[in-house]
Formats: sequence, structure tokens, C-alpha cells
Amino acid sequence: MTLLRDQALSAAFDHAAPTYDRLVGANPGYHAQLRRSARRLALPWDGLGMRLLDLGCGTGASTAALATAAPLAEIVAVDASPGMLERAAAKRWSAGVSFVHARAEELEAAGITGPFDAVFAAYLFRNVTDPDAVLRTVRDLLLPGGRLAVHEYALGESPAHRAVWRTVCDGIVRPLGALCGDSPLYRHLSLSVRTFDSAQAFAGRMARQCFRGVRVLPVPGWQTGIVHTFVGSVPMPTTLPAVAR
Repeated sequence: MTLLRDQALSAAFDHAAPTYDRLVGANPGYHAQLRRSARRLALPWDGLGMRLLDLGCGTGASTAALATAAPLAEIVAVDASPGMLERAAAKRWSAGVSFVHARAEELEAAGITGPFDAVFAAYLFRNVTDPDAVLRTVRDLLLPGGRLAVHEYALGESPAHRAVWRTVCDGIVRPLGALCGDSPLYRHLSLSVRTFDSAQAFAGRMARQCFRGVRVLPVPGWQTGIVHTFVGSVPMPTTLPAVAR
């Protein structure tokens, strides 16, 4: 069993899009945990005057979480799967929310340029070929002091976390995916979590890409130790620009 990447992964998400909301809705706490991670960006004034990027928006669950945390912000939501993006864009949104079809690795080519005050990325980094390159792209899109929140399956250090994930996948996730005709995508989900960074390893990856103050925060419920929020910020300039005389 191998991981799906790039076009193969986008095609698998396209195929799964019609049933995706129903399946994730059966996951206890799924939407509440996304909202929790979005709130951890700690955006002031309901996001008034801010420009935010939802990277890997899927069918819009993460966009809705971000819009709840910052209802007055402008939100640009991006996904590589046309099928998922079509589902997202068909939902009701405020005038400040827009959707763009683009791969996380090709944002500039799709006309997505900074600066952004914050970036939210849910269930994205496991699915990109080069997480470091995407982190660098995000860093370059953010204003100095801008914040990144990553909501991701990244297992803790305890063997129990891996055991719970394997049990849930084998007993629930993969059988439901098979019933929907989407076995390849849910096999990918199972394997991608097991082979991705641990929580501490991903925090270290963010720090190496020059995010400062990186914190690893748990989520409640059965996914404790399985899903984490990672929060970090772009450093502020250490020197002030010279003043013309």
C-alpha cells in the first residue's frame, strides 16, 4: 500500500466529495475541534481588517471554523480538489469569503499572493509531498508577526496513540470508506497518519522553517494524542529601517 500524491490524491478527493461531509460529520467532535484550533490563532477584534488564508479547505469545514473565529475577516480558501472545492463554494458564506482552486505548492501561479495576517491549515501537511516547502511558502505569505495554526493528525509519542488510530481505522474508517466506494482515499488516510511526523517532530519542523513560539496543543475526546493544533508565528524584524535624513 502506497500513499496517494498530487493528481492521484486530488482525484481521490474528487470522487469522495459527495459523501465526505456525511462521513466526517460522524466523527465525534470533528467540527468543534476545528473551531477550537481556529480560535487558537487568537485573532483580535473578530478579525476586523484582517486577511486570512485557509489552506486545504476541503468542503469548507475549516473555512467555517475560521469564519466563526474571525467573522469580520476576509478569508481566501484554497484547495487542490475541484470536487471538494465545488462542494465548499456551494454553501452559504459571507461576502468576505472566496474560494480558489490551487495546489498548496502552486499558490502564486493561481494568483494567491500575500500578505496574510494568519493562515489556517487543517489536515493538509500529511498530504503534501514536501511539507518544508509548503511551510516556507506560508511563512513568506505572512506579515511579520503573522500566525499559522495547523490542525493535523500527528501522533503523540505513546504507543497507545498508534494503537487507537489503527483500531479506529481498521474497525470504522476504512469499512465506511469502502461502503462509499472510496477505499483508496481512506487507505491513504490510515497510512498517511502512521507515516507522518509525530507531534513533536512536526513542531520541530515548524521551528526549523523559522516559525517562532511554536506550541503543540491537544484536542479533547477520542483523538487526544492523535490530532493536535500547532501554532507559531513569523518573527518580527529585529532592526528598524533607517530613517532618511
